Amino acid sequence: MANSGQKVVLITGCSSGIGLRIAVTLAKDEKQRYHVNNAGVGLLGPVESISIEEMKRVFDTNFFGVVRMIKEVMPDMKKRRSGHIVVMSSVMGLQGVVFNDVYTASKFAMEGFCESMAVQLMKFSIRLSMIEPGPVHTEFETKMMENVAKMDFPGVDADTVRYFKDVYLPSSIDIFEAMGQTPEDIAKCTKMVIESDSPRFRNLTNSLYTPIVALKYADETGGLSVNTFYNLLFNFGPLMHITMSILKCLTCSCLRRRTISPN
Repeated sequence: MANSGQKVVLITGCSSGIGLRIAVTLAKDEKQRYHVNNAGVGLLGPVESISIEEMKRVFDTNFFGVVRMIKEVMPDMKKRRSGHIVVMSSVMGLQGVVFNDVYTASKFAMEGFCESMAVQLMKFSIRLSMIEPGPVHTEFETKMMENVAKMDFPGVDADTVRYFKDVYLPSSIDIFEAMGQTPEDIAKCTKMVIESDSPRFRNLTNSLYTPIVALKYADETGGLSVNTFYNLLFNFGPLMHITMSILKCLTCSCLRRRTISPN
């Protein structure tokens, strides 16, 4: 049992990546007692090549896993009229990304569920926070990118495969190298949110993504963000590569430190 004044935190997969770093970061805090756990799966590629079963697997972990966890802890929190639920989401829960259709959909579902739950939970003095990273350098992400680059994608038309391998993947690598954070960055942000007296509902871990997300809310028709991403990917690819290269050079350690703060 936790002593009076101590926080007990249950986070849902900490065998590697972000979950492991969160567990290690919280475990170093001698003033608090944390119970840590974390889970999530990715899926990348042309949607024609992805089976419904694979899609269900992603939703079962990324969406229904969160729902099951909240359903489990919520009754006791309501009785105590206190608690703080922290959910690991993604910037892809706010902005769709080409060739990440199913993963993005699972994160959109999570965001909608949590946004709805947050209103009800507030009445019981329970706080709900979303952690929304952009690209993160993990072994899982590296292996996934390497694997999909080697796949043939049978049944998918040649143009789509070419767009995926020759246009999307190089651009995605540029973005990861220029804007990617480390699992440690996400862990620090998560710890700040957990320890905050007034935690925010949404917490973008990378301020470099703020203008990108803002595009979506600047135009209610959706055309601005869709057309912008289309042009960046298909019409201004070389310019985007140069921009990401410059950004990578300019993104010094002091800027990276500023991106991890949820405040």
